[in-house]
Amino acid sequence: MPERPARCYRYFDTPPYTRKEYIKGIPQPKVTKFTYGNVKGDFAVTVRLVSLEYGQIRHNAIESARLAATRYLSKKLSETQYHFQICIYPHHVLRENRMMAFAGADRLQDGMRRAFGKPAGTAARVKPMQTIFMARVNPEHVEIAKEALRRSSTKLAMPCRIIIETAK
Repeated sequence: MPERPARCYRYFDTPPYTRKEYIKGIPQPKVTKFTYGNVKGDFAVTVRLVSLEYGQIRHNAIESARLAATRYLSKKLSETQYHFQICIYPHHVLRENRMMAFAGADRLQDGMRRAFGKPAGTAARVKPMQTIFMARVNPEHVEIAKEALRRSSTKLAMPCRIIIETAK
């Protein structure tokens, strides 16, 4: 399988860095709204996008995937015919040891000495079979919801599956 993008932040091997009261200068997550469509609607089918392995999803990738899914859903259905929800939140703060790359930069930086890094963004940590996005629709709109979640999965840097569940 070919290498997918977002290699720098896709996997994690360190403890989560989440204590925002101690961290200065965290960029705001790009995701501002987590629920779209008809929240109180009674829908018979739930279509979920789940991750297949451990990994991290950056906040700008979550926003990009959300935009792809909601745009497709709102184009094909009206706002009352679906409920779309983001089920993860980017709590983990990503750090970056920025290096200067111009002439004379070697006199201004220390390389790997004290390379803890400054906050560069946030990411959500996901486990296998954890729901990333969820769309609730009626049975006649299942294919539209599947296509919306398929389009959103192409924006994420990890393998995903679409699971369809019917209400009891």
